[in-house]
Amino acid sequence: MPDNAQLAPRRRLFDADSHILEPNGWLDDYADAATREHFRPFHHPIAPDKEAAQAIVDGRSDSPAPDEPQWGRGYEAYGAWDPAERRNFLDQHQIEVQLVFSTFAPAVFLGGDTDLLYGGIRAHTRALVDFCSSDPRLVAVPLIPLTDLERAAAEVDFALAQGAGAILLNSTAPSREMGPSHVDIDPFWARLQEAGVPFVTHVGTGGRLIPSGYRHNGRPMPTDFLGGGENIRSKDFLNIGYWPANFLAALALDGVFDRFPGLRGASIEQGAEWVPGLLKTLEGAMQFAKTEPDLAALSMPAADFIRRQVKFAPFPKDDVGWVLDNVGPELLLFSTDYPHPEGTRDPIGRFEKHLGRFDESVQERFYVENLAELLGR
Repeated sequence: MPDNAQLAPRRRLFDADSHILEPNGWLDDYADAATREHFRPFHHPIAPDKEAAQAIVDGRSDSPAPDEPQWGRGYEAYGAWDPAERRNFLDQHQIEVQLVFSTFAPAVFLGGDTDLLYGGIRAHTRALVDFCSSDPRLVAVPLIPLTDLERAAAEVDFALAQGAGAILLNSTAPSREMGPSHVDIDPFWARLQEAGVPFVTHVGTGGRLIPSGYRHNGRPMPTDFLGGGENIRSKDFLNIGYWPANFLAALALDGVFDRFPGLRGASIEQGAEWVPGLLKTLEGAMQFAKTEPDLAALSMPAADFIRRQVKFAPFPKDDVGWVLDNVGPELLLFSTDYPHPEGTRDPIGRFEKHLGRFDESVQERFYVENLAELLGR
């Protein structure tokens, strides 16, 4: 079946990954004056400004033609940044739940200036929640760095009060002196557990996928053939699971999932072909319980915490059937990456080809139940 073939929508779809492709200046109206004044200049060359973006929306019909595929079209896609268009798109494809991330917006505030960072985080949360506020199917997923735990606590309380449905975390260590499983972070995990809101990691929120020297081979740097929200090339792809695997393994090995059995998490847009290896490696790591009392004190093997509390969104190009054969039906999430090109021009059709040999119960888990479980629905 060709990539651009459009299958009839399934009766239900729960989508674990979509994005807003923001117009330039998107965050300005959501930031307080002091924060907005210090935003770093950022203008994506293919992004319209807010006025031009609105003109594009005003010039379109209320819904795209049924035979006009919108998957993977980036800024040209219907619903790329306008919430009313996105609602119509969900109707057309029978998508009942869709997690929503931003794309480029954090570039104006991420960095070492803590005041700018958390002022930008507050604006970013407001903007995502506003986009999602008009339709309960849209689930805002704001970013909250753990750089400053006191301010992170304030931002998670704000995000939850605003109605955020999941929290995006960096999959790096908060600092050289504090790993993601440090006991000082326990109040943050407790707050998520209490609220019944999961954390997620996402491509682009880890560190470098390969040491910079590996990029230099005496030949011109290849372009990013996907042209989407993240610049991923072949050698980056080899290590796509590096950061989420280490982040999640630390939470399992150091007892975070044991201390907070109601805490749920997911790895989004980072593939899933590495997950069987992670589980197998965690099984092997339990041999160190002989010399590590904290590991010996776990109530179950570390890999079982991952199986109980974590989900993973495979790429449409992953061998999803092979992953399912090795990890079972409870761990994988359907996702489209709409409207990024990385999601391909036919994510539904690609997943349908992978899952055709599985029975309806496995398919229903993949397309609906696993994300419903992650979100506590």
